[in-house]
Amino acid sequence: MIARLAGTLLTKQPGRAVIDVGGIGYEVLIPLSTYYEIGDPGGRVELHIHTHVREDTLALFGFRTGREKELFVRLIGVSGIGPKTAIALLSGLETGELIEAVRQRDGGRLASIPGIGRKTADRILLELVDRLDAIEGAEASAAAGSGPGGVAGGASVRQDLVSALVNLGYNARVAGEAAGRVLKGRGGHAPPFETLLRETLRVLSR
Repeated sequence: MIARLAGTLLTKQPGRAVIDVGGIGYEVLIPLSTYYEIGDPGGRVELHIHTHVREDTLALFGFRTGREKELFVRLIGVSGIGPKTAIALLSGLETGELIEAVRQRDGGRLASIPGIGRKTADRILLELVDRLDAIEGAEASAAAGSGPGGVAGGASVRQDLVSALVNLGYNARVAGEAAGRVLKGRGGHAPPFETLLRETLRVLSR
């Protein structure tokens, strides 16, 4: 089983990254929390890996910290929660926010994430709350610094935001409206894409 990858980041997009390790490119599925932190293509990256094996599937899931990986593993241990749903949860809420929502038994906050209904949220609260001490005790690795490369404003950025949000389960029209609100008035001085995506997710969570 692959438990760790360290190499050069070849490409990244919300939900996935490709890492070159000794000339081999590994496609890794990642939550937004990791996407924000792994820096730009061409830089060195190190991820904690969960190798997910099924009869017809072998997939790698990557995380910037051990704590994040541990939470993912605990989530897929909840009945009815698969890797895709666990990634959606880690993308919709920061790790600390997700843990706090579980501690406070805030099912409404969990259910606000696309693909998480109230019954699923209640099941997560029931089965995960007693496992938080182990999650909190997982060793966190240092976050990699990312360069502040700006992005151009305009329709292309809006399309990229909508595409990323639709991949995360949001309705295209709703995602488009939120992206438009975030980009309104920025002109050609938009911040990095990661920042815009964070801001748009905040708008959608209101």
